[in-house]
Amino acid sequence: MLVVGPNGVGKTNLLEALHVATQGFSPRTRQDAQLIRTGETAARVVVEGERGRSPIEISLTLRHGQAKEARLNGARLPSAESLRREVSTLVFTPDRLAVVKGAPAARRAYFDRALGRLFPARAAVPQDYLATLAQRNAALRRVQFGNSDTAALAPWTERIAELAAELVSWRRATLERLTPSFKERAGELGLPEARLGYDAEPPTVADLERRLSRDIERGTTGLGPHLDDVLIASGDRDLRQYGSQGEQRLAVLSLLLAEAELLPTPPLLLLDDVLSELDLGRRRILAARVATMGQTVITATHASALPVEPAQLVEIEPGLAESRSTT
Repeated sequence: MLVVGPNGVGKTNLLEALHVATQGFSPRTRQDAQLIRTGETAARVVVEGERGRSPIEISLTLRHGQAKEARLNGARLPSAESLRREVSTLVFTPDRLAVVKGAPAARRAYFDRALGRLFPARAAVPQDYLATLAQRNAALRRVQFGNSDTAALAPWTERIAELAAELVSWRRATLERLTPSFKERAGELGLPEARLGYDAEPPTVADLERRLSRDIERGTTGLGPHLDDVLIASGDRDLRQYGSQGEQRLAVLSLLLAEAELLPTPPLLLLDDVLSELDLGRRRILAARVATMGQTVITATHASALPVEPAQLVEIEPGLAESRSTT
């Protein structure tokens, strides 16, 4: 599907709504109140489609001051986050360049979400680690303020070491799965010798105990995979420091395409303004690639930006979206 219209008419809002409905959160903001129209008290997004040969309806309702309500085929889900276990959605927006050029936290978050999609049975590993980390940090602060003794830290230290080893192991497995496809997709888009790197080692109990006094002083755990980084490179160049913006865009796009190929069920691909900085040859390569995947929604200012005929064309004007089939 190709969504076209002038800048500022709502193309990105349409993609954001699809992401919110299928993943339970916005790729743009974590402030749900920003998703509700000014002057209104609630918002609702409904998406209908097919999964395999079965119809599927997903809805997400937002209300000021209340938890989000997600439903699948009319049945209420335990949480909005449950949507991610039902439908996979991958999104490219210009601000996703933070995955490459942003701080390490952005890369950790991206690859931990990929971990959950590629290894659904291990999706909780990053969250379990972070929850335990929060508990250990709270225990450190209690010791710092004299409300507890160091003996109370031992169980949390042991658990952190255990979960850190598990998280590092599954991050490595995630990168091992992604790297071959990432290298291939990046190569065909013109980013040579693309690679991912993660050389972190999980801390042992002994490692954590050696720096215990510093952790108590600071009230935080200063060692572990919550501080790790992932290398995204082209040859010997770290693209965070030495990549052009064009190369960083290609890296993010290649990561999405690589993951989409690996998922057992084709994801919903949302590609916002992805064509504007690609030359004609690369646009043709991208169009051919996404044609072999699941449902893809691409935005552009003009239909001519896509060098092939889309299955469906949606023309956006202020307050109006008109769809027509092209096949």
